[in-house]
Amino acid sequence: MALVRCPICEKLFDPQKSPAMPFCSERCRLTDLGRWLDERYGLPRETEENPESPED
Repeated sequence: MALVRCPICEKLFDPQKSPAMPFCSERCRLTDLGRWLDERYGLPRETEENPESPED
């Protein structure tokens, strides 16, 4: 049985016994959700290399 590390608290746990996978507990799962909702996490955006400027 391989243990995995919780991405929030870094505790080692058995993934087969955790109902909150990939987290060790419901508390860590909700902490992660809160960080997304507070916009502490984000996804990278690709920007256009040559943005078209509006012609007048």
